[in-house]
Amino acid sequence: MQKGLVSIITPVYNAGRFVHETIESVMAQTYPHWEMILIDDGSKDNSADIIRSYVQKDSRIQLFSQPNGGSAAARNNGIRRAAGQYIALLDADDLWNNNFLESQLALMKKHDACLVYGSHRRIDEHSKECMKPFVVPEKVNYDSLLKTCSISCLTGLYDITQFGKMYLREDLRSLRDDYVYWLEILKKCKVAYGNKEIIASYRVLSNSTSGKKKKVIKPQFLVYYKIEKLGLLRSIYYLLHWAVNGYSKYRA
Repeated sequence: MQKGLVSIITPVYNAGRFVHETIESVMAQTYPHWEMILIDDGSKDNSADIIRSYVQKDSRIQLFSQPNGGSAAARNNGIRRAAGQYIALLDADDLWNNNFLESQLALMKKHDACLVYGSHRRIDEHSKECMKPFVVPEKVNYDSLLKTCSISCLTGLYDITQFGKMYLREDLRSLRDDYVYWLEILKKCKVAYGNKEIIASYRVLSNSTSGKKKKVIKPQFLVYYKIEKLGLLRSIYYLLHWAVNGYSKYRA
């Protein structure tokens, strides 16, 4: 583990339209001590070629390829290779403000926290703002995260110092894998702290999981019932909270 190094894990699947913007947003960070590990998850487009052009420009950027296995498998591949004290999950179509890492590390230091997250704007495929920004609560615990996921994948930053590397459940493939990841970390950390400053841009696409909330209802229930083993009544209770909060979260 390299103290102070941030390992940015980016799964890539047919992201040729957006991945250059994502990489540029990382290269623009005011905090320079990072490595970006991009895992090409069997893309059929020109994603890998675009990434290779950046690998040649910046030694902090690395590209690895694997057969298509879903975002959880790709993220785990990157986490295994990570050398940093901090792990960040950044998807290949999302963006960071140039002060993202500096701001999140300052928040982590302020609270002596092992997990922080942040507020973000929502953008469309043309990088134009399409909804009101999502402003996060100042802190969450395991119970509050069951009711609604305030930790968006692109803003979470985890310090492995105390509890070591954490991995995603690959059986979930690309549905709720990051949500379960944050739950698992919170079982150990107990509390995570939120940055109310808008420090990132989350891309909402019509074919994304977030763009089709009905598709996620069953997997969300199974997280409660099968993975967290909350029982039927508690699973329904948390699903109702999640549904109501999710409606508010994605209302334009």
